[in-house]
Amino acid sequence: MSPQQPNPFTIFIFFLLLAPFPTPTYQTPTCSSTNLKTPCPPFSSTPPFPFSSSQGCGHPSFQLKCSTPHSIISINNISFSLLTYNPNTSSILISPHNNNNNNNKNNKNKTTCSSSTHFLSIPNKPINFSNSPFTISDSSCSRLSFLQPCSPPTLPNCSHCPWECHLIKNPNHLLHDCGSMHHSASDSEPSCQSDVLGYLDKMLALLGIQVEWDEAKDPYFIKCRDCKSNKGLCGFNSSNPDKQFLCFHSQSTISPLWIGKVKPNKKAVLSLVIVLTSLLLIVSVVTALFRYKRLRFKQTPSSEEDPTTIFLHNQRSLSLLPPTFTYEELDSSTNHFDPKRKIGDGGFGSVYLGHLRDGRLVAVKYLHRPNTTGKAFSNKSFCNEIFILSSLNHPNLVKLHGYCSDPRGLLLVYDYVPNGTLADHVHGTMKLHSLTWQVRLDIALQIAMAMEYLHFSVVPPIVHRDITSSNIFIEKDMRIKVGDFGLSRLLVMQENSSSSNGYVWTGPQGTPGYLDPEYHRSFRLTEKSDVYSFGVVLLELISGLRAVDQKRDKREVGLADMVVSRIQMGQLDRVVDPVLKREEEAVVQNVAAVAELAFRCVAADKDDRPDSKEVVLELKRVQSRVSERV
Repeated sequence: MSPQQPNPFTIFIFFLLLAPFPTPTYQTPTCSSTNLKTPCPPFSSTPPFPFSSSQGCGHPSFQLKCSTPHSIISINNISFSLLTYNPNTSSILISPHNNNNNNNKNNKNKTTCSSSTHFLSIPNKPINFSNSPFTISDSSCSRLSFLQPCSPPTLPNCSHCPWECHLIKNPNHLLHDCGSMHHSASDSEPSCQSDVLGYLDKMLALLGIQVEWDEAKDPYFIKCRDCKSNKGLCGFNSSNPDKQFLCFHSQSTISPLWIGKVKPNKKAVLSLVIVLTSLLLIVSVVTALFRYKRLRFKQTPSSEEDPTTIFLHNQRSLSLLPPTFTYEELDSSTNHFDPKRKIGDGGFGSVYLGHLRDGRLVAVKYLHRPNTTGKAFSNKSFCNEIFILSSLNHPNLVKLHGYCSDPRGLLLVYDYVPNGTLADHVHGTMKLHSLTWQVRLDIALQIAMAMEYLHFSVVPPIVHRDITSSNIFIEKDMRIKVGDFGLSRLLVMQENSSSSNGYVWTGPQGTPGYLDPEYHRSFRLTEKSDVYSFGVVLLELISGLRAVDQKRDKREVGLADMVVSRIQMGQLDRVVDPVLKREEEAVVQNVAAVAELAFRCVAADKDDRPDSKEVVLELKRVQSRVSERV
């Protein structure tokens, strides 16, 4: 038997340990990351790198002045309130912080200008992020690109207020880097704004400006990576106008402190003992890992494939599924799943805007890869959505164009619906454009028709199980599409189900605030569970309130509990959206009729709820009464 050859990795480790370690030189530390006594929102503790509230620490462009309710960050001599920070996309949401106050003290003429007296969020010059690490996101620029004043615009005294006049005529010049943006004529244009400055002020105060930074293009971050790899602390010379990068490091030694007390002629022996002991330990660990991997390799066949891929491949042979895409094609269409192309994020996956080779714009859902305990459910959700959507054809349901099952990711390709979700329009970023009652009623009817199709036109019937305002997508013409069928179930006889009684026996799943309480208690899923969720969406359209809000009284955290209680006390008018109260009396009567329908939909007992056909008929009757009065 030939002698066993030494492991090359062992030899490498041996020489690595014996080689002299270079000792890098660093500046003496001049900053520390101690806990702050003053709160520094949005951070609950010491701001993470690259942010810092200590002079000379962190990135010079990310220096914060801690205060409440928002910390202040200065960019190109303009102060901004820091609203939110997203480390996943390297972006922050900021709002101008009353920059006019200091400037107005020395300019008497400005006191007559509207932006000085009323619109404190509008700076007295363009917001420019040149020569800084920050760039404005496309979404922030898009809001300005469609803004236009009504003709003729109402202008202040332009001799005293030239900036205000210019801004009213050219709103997109507020953000310097957005001035050259243009959109095609096919894009839908909103109605003109009679109060441009008021709109801008509200937009900056409520929505803010999203800015991003690219660490790969900033020399500071590149130097910082090298500094951190050597356990250094990144900072800069605060007394230097150029803010020169510095890597701070505390003095340390490689050998333990007690070695310094040993006589010189014994240090070599002690060092050798330490090196040999470390070497034996490393060799033992590496050998154990190597044997473990060989054992795992023998136990796992090299030909084993992803079970999801095998299952879907078998179904494709029966021509039951939509087309497949390669991972490379979808990766390219989303620019390698660029965070800037992310248009949605949910419990099961992130959604990216994709541009296919044939020119189609699509939404690509990248399912999250959960841990071992959740993998089976993720694969089940993936297959379930493919099977459900492959059999559906309705104008108010999202269309599935294809899928990709790859070890690198599970991907679904849908219609791209460009106008956000119903939740965005009722509660979120698009709330500036208030929905009229006629539009809300039409949206409710479309959702009900999609629900009726699932329950009565599909065999076997389908229960969506997650009808929420976040899963209802809105087109530019305010038509809707219901999506996210990952939790949907077919009402068919299964091993652990009963269809003879019209239900499936399954563990409750869904979104808090929309989940049928009877289903939650009994585990019996029926079409009436969707009716309950739809009733909550109706209440959102009527009230403008969220389905769940922890800020409300604990007995009214759930919107259904809150509104049912008010209706029973004859206080419906206290929960109706104030926007609807300003419409004519006939509309208010129609709101009450829809509220009564919603009250029936969220009944605790499923037998007291109408089915989806009854819901559609009632909404059509209400809509016809609205049309007669228009």
